[in-house]
Order: sequence, then structure tokens, then C-alpha cells
Amino acid sequence: MSTYTQILYQFVFSTKNRIPSLIELNRTELYKYIRGVLNQKKCHLYRIGGVSDHVHIVTHVHPTVALANLIKDIKLASSGFIKGNGLFPEFEAWQDGYGSINEKDRLIEYVRNQEEHHATKTYREELIELLHEHHIDFDDKYLM
Repeated sequence: MSTYTQILYQFVFSTKNRIPSLIELNRTELYKYIRGVLNQKKCHLYRIGGVSDHVHIVTHVHPTVALANLIKDIKLASSGFIKGNGLFPEFEAWQDGYGSINEKDRLIEYVRNQEEHHATKTYREELIELLHEHHIDFDDKYLM
């Protein structure tokens, strides 16, 4: 018997202290690397994008993959890749934690329009809006 799943997530995580270190010039290299990490985990990347202080990833998560482990692996591997290749000189680390939402088509469009979206909204404003929209309780002290 086969297993058919569509476990879709949008992950959102930022640079430590929201430092705007992810310069546009090298984001494509970072995104390609993260795609490779996801492929190794049998996950399908639908869209990746972001701005200077955070990344959005829309992906299918293979049912054998634990969500927290996947995020940990993405962040550890990409942090090493960034530092090892000098992609973003101001990059220190990723923030602790992440956000996760599930709605494929709307999410793909949302990530596709990040540059336009962030012309008028900060990361914090966006995160609070997403948390409210999805009825997720949060403690303001963790949003910096």
C-alpha cells in the first residue's frame, strides 16, 4: 500500500536580532542551498523568498521528517554554508524558533510578493499579523 500525503508548511524565521544581513546579491545562493537540504530530507520546495532580515519557505514535508528537526537542520546547515562561503558578512546566526503556517496557494503568492509586501510592513508587523490571522497565542516578549 502506498502513502499519499500533502503536508504543506510555510516556515518563517529571521536573522538573529533581525539584523538585515541577507543582502539581495547572495540570497539566490542561500535559497539553492536550502533547496538541497530539503531535497535530502525528501521534502519538495514550492517557493522560497524573503528580505534582508528573514526567510519564508513553502514546502511539502515528508511524513517521516519531524518538523522541529527539519527546521534545526535547515538553520544549522545554512548557517554553516553562509559562514563558510562568506555570503553575508554581517550574518551572525538565525533567531531561535520559527513560525509555521499551512495553506499552499495563498502562501506561494504571499512569498512571491515579499519585496512588495515589505515596502510597507516590518517583519514584526508581518509576524504579529500572521499569528493573529491563524489564531496563534504568543508572548510579545519573544517577538523582539
